[in-house]
Amino acid sequence: MSEVRISPDLAKIPHDQADPNPWLALYLDDSIPFDESAKAALLRGNDSYSRRFFLPACRPFIFVFFVFVQVMRRLFISWPHMPQTLHNLIYWGLKTFASRDANYLILRHFNIGTEILAFIKANVPDAEIRTVPLRPRRLADLKANVFLQHDLNVYNFIIDLNKSLRASGRELQTPARLNFDAISDAPFEFEDLPKRKRNFVDVQTAIEFYTPVYALFLARRDFIRAANSLQLDETFGIYVARLLGTDYHMSLIKNHHPMVPLSPFQAGFRLMMHGYDAEALHGYLRRLKQMQAAADAAGASASAQEATAPSAA
Repeated sequence: MSEVRISPDLAKIPHDQADPNPWLALYLDDSIPFDESAKAALLRGNDSYSRRFFLPACRPFIFVFFVFVQVMRRLFISWPHMPQTLHNLIYWGLKTFASRDANYLILRHFNIGTEILAFIKANVPDAEIRTVPLRPRRLADLKANVFLQHDLNVYNFIIDLNKSLRASGRELQTPARLNFDAISDAPFEFEDLPKRKRNFVDVQTAIEFYTPVYALFLARRDFIRAANSLQLDETFGIYVARLLGTDYHMSLIKNHHPMVPLSPFQAGFRLMMHGYDAEALHGYLRRLKQMQAAADAAGASASAQEATAPSAA
């Protein structure tokens, strides 16, 4: 496998004071702790033909298809239920039509989601939490029901965590020292992703297309659970806030109020924001890990200097 390093070529865009490029401004802005390669991939997709022209042209057809699926699901609640067919179809579509940037962001999402859950678990001593780590490195790995398992992980994590906390009569608290071992330092390594002429679809367009397909091939209960899980970004943000002892990152989270379900017709956009929320939170945790490591190094250096300094007469 080769390490994916998407060139941050947005930084090479000329800056014209009379006509500033909005993507250059967002790429250089550091107010949101996004991984640079992920940010570049997202912004290139935003400026692509697919996002600017193809998606708006297709949205009416996507909406009509979604309405058809929702009406059908009122009549056939559990049929069809074909998760393996769904994942094979997603794999084929991403491999055939999705851009390299889109596939990169999708593979990243499952890896950073796994790391965020592992970070929370590592900082809650003795919590009995059972989830399936998702570390896809190839598009073919997505065929192993990864999208469905991602949703199951979210709910199983919340249930197991809170059962464990209630059984021991405790709440989430900031530990004496945060354990950042679950948060990776290096870029994720993926296979060489397809980059042919037909691989033109950006990540948001791919998500909008697949949302009604997801509803078609999964039983209604599974789709509704998946759609409602998007609002749980706020829940996990609160868990992290209690562990960190600060709610700074809550301003980065855009999916909220999970006890007030939103319309499934909004699921495509909320899924896009779910990816944004996860990237921002993971980027923030990575920066905190680097700050902790720097503080440790400074402390070790100061201790070494004190140990080697000559004693006063």
